[in-house]
Amino acid sequence: MASTDPVRVSNAQPIIAGVIGALTGFASSFALLIAGLQAVGATAAEAASGLLVLCVFQAIIGIVLSLRYRMPISIAWSTPGAALMVAAKGLTDDFSAAVGAFVLCGVLLLVTGLWPWLARAMTRIPKPIASAMLAGILLPICLAPVLASVGETWWQGLTVVGVWLIMAKFAPRWAVPAAVVATAVVVAIAAGGNPLAGQSVLPTVRLVVPSLDPAVLVSLGIPLYVVTMAGQNVPGFAVLRTFGYHDLPARAVFIGTGIGTAVGGLFGAYTVNLSAITAAMMAGPDAHPDRSKRWIATVASGTSYIVLGLIASAATALVSVSPPILITAVAGLALFGALASAVTSALEDPDHRLVAIITFLVVASGIAVAGIGSALWGLVVGGLVMLWFGWRHRRRPDAAEAEADD
Repeated sequence: MASTDPVRVSNAQPIIAGVIGALTGFASSFALLIAGLQAVGATAAEAASGLLVLCVFQAIIGIVLSLRYRMPISIAWSTPGAALMVAAKGLTDDFSAAVGAFVLCGVLLLVTGLWPWLARAMTRIPKPIASAMLAGILLPICLAPVLASVGETWWQGLTVVGVWLIMAKFAPRWAVPAAVVATAVVVAIAAGGNPLAGQSVLPTVRLVVPSLDPAVLVSLGIPLYVVTMAGQNVPGFAVLRTFGYHDLPARAVFIGTGIGTAVGGLFGAYTVNLSAITAAMMAGPDAHPDRSKRWIATVASGTSYIVLGLIASAATALVSVSPPILITAVAGLALFGALASAVTSALEDPDHRLVAIITFLVVASGIAVAGIGSALWGLVVGGLVMLWFGWRHRRRPDAAEAEADD
């Protein structure tokens, strides 16, 4: 009996890591996800459908890949993509057009798996530009905790921020989930009772027939693909390689998530991709000392996500009855780390800091020109500025030689 106890403990360790990873990932970003879907025209029922289908699809894809390759391949929704949708509020109130953009993103992910050149091109987007674009998308959301702490919602905002600060010091992993619980409490107090009274909390799935709006496809579909690649897939592969998983099935990941995104998009599930934020929890030694057994953690995480998907309607109902600024504030608290990392990465190279700042300012401005949103314009402007300074840099030796010849 005693000889089997260590084995039992060892086998339980990755399961616990997977369950915690799922709970952390869900609690830290579901509010942002729902806010993002509603920002591009989804009703509460359509947003709940998107959350449920995302949970199920990412669970199935992650479980299948982990079992097939015996690696901790964790699949998640795109947190930067949700932030992009929040930033794109006002771009469209026709959710079918947004669904068309989701399907386009899925097709691009699928093509990335089938066409290695596209994968190489996406991973070669200059870091200062990609990181600055992500920082520009995140900035308005990360300002929300400040804005929620003044005005009509001051006591609610300060309560949520206060809870987050306390937990961030003593239990950082649970800071955002605690802020979500605090939000539910203050919303219930403000509502004078049960905030979900009269709300449907049963699981729901809604099919949305996509429409093709060129402006939305360009302003949402393409940037969604770019931030998913730059903010999720590339870091996700990096995390796995950091923990010794070098023979990664990149093609299978892109094909699986591409098909999942294209099909799931029809039900409001905007994108699935490699996990970057919680991947380390399941791919590192905390999941299991033996690297060959850490895949158990991602299987446990996927199973947990299926269960969590059943409360999608209740989660959506809570978000729907909460002050929008308060929900965005919770999302902002969850994205502080991502914003800090994006800014640090964007400004890391002194030679390209000006390019990064210009890209950041264009994206953060929220401008829309010719129906195209600021995220794509930031990429375009950043690329042009980098080419301009790069051209000048290459020309300087020629000019010096010409002056020497004179």
